[in-house]
Amino acid sequence: MTNSFGRLALHTWTIDTTPLGPALEAIRLAGYHAAELRRTDFKRCYEAGMSNDEVLAMIKKSGVSVAVLGVEYGWLFATGDESARIFEDFRVSCENAVALGCPQLMSAPGPYTGSLKDAVGHLRTAADIADEYGLELSIEFNSQHANLNSVETQRELVSAADKKNVGLLLDAYHLARSGRAGRDFEDVPGEDIMHFQYSDLSSNPVTGVKRPTDRLMPGKGVILWTEVFQLLHEKGYTGLLSFEAPNPEQWNRPPAEVCREGVELTQDLLRKAVPQYAP
Repeated sequence: MTNSFGRLALHTWTIDTTPLGPALEAIRLAGYHAAELRRTDFKRCYEAGMSNDEVLAMIKKSGVSVAVLGVEYGWLFATGDESARIFEDFRVSCENAVALGCPQLMSAPGPYTGSLKDAVGHLRTAADIADEYGLELSIEFNSQHANLNSVETQRELVSAADKKNVGLLLDAYHLARSGRAGRDFEDVPGEDIMHFQYSDLSSNPVTGVKRPTDRLMPGKGVILWTEVFQLLHEKGYTGLLSFEAPNPEQWNRPPAEVCREGVELTQDLLRKAVPQYAP
């Protein structure tokens, strides 16, 4: 996969109610360069009676590349037996990533909270496990999390862990909800950005929800996309732009339609921001 600015991926939360097989077909037909899969996608297949090997075979047969694989969230702050369980599951995700030729894992903070000091230690453990498999690990901040809810805290965590295979996952939605709707992440070095997710933010976002599903199609909200994409381009970012827009309104639409609209709207915004951009 050639590294160039503006390559698109589809995060499966965008079409959450679609089973993985049909979701992969919708991603392929819409023309995405790759998919970003979740641990949830695998677990739903297990619940439907599939083995892990059968899930891997289905993904490979689809012809869709997997660029980023999400792990089970919670390991950053979990303790005791729960911490041990999640790290065991983390290894399963590492093995699946290798089997799929996927170079990067990602994780959000998850449901637990705790001290940054504890999270640093857990991040080092996760980084070492990922490194055993030759994998990168990107860490996301969630604007609605009690602890890891800002770029500042995210950078502090990653810097303190000091692992070469760990980097920042920035999400345009969470950037905007934390007051950075345009070029407001200029302070983040381009080389530190390992992955980028995006969706638009409503002018009246839902509150009191830890994992909001009110995300909009790009260009349908308040995010200043020309500024965002221009800055990413200036920083030399050539990783994937992963479209992650969970919203019940979109889950009720045909997945192929949602996927295709995401591609078309994003490409229009990229052309406006970077005239030399070529899909």
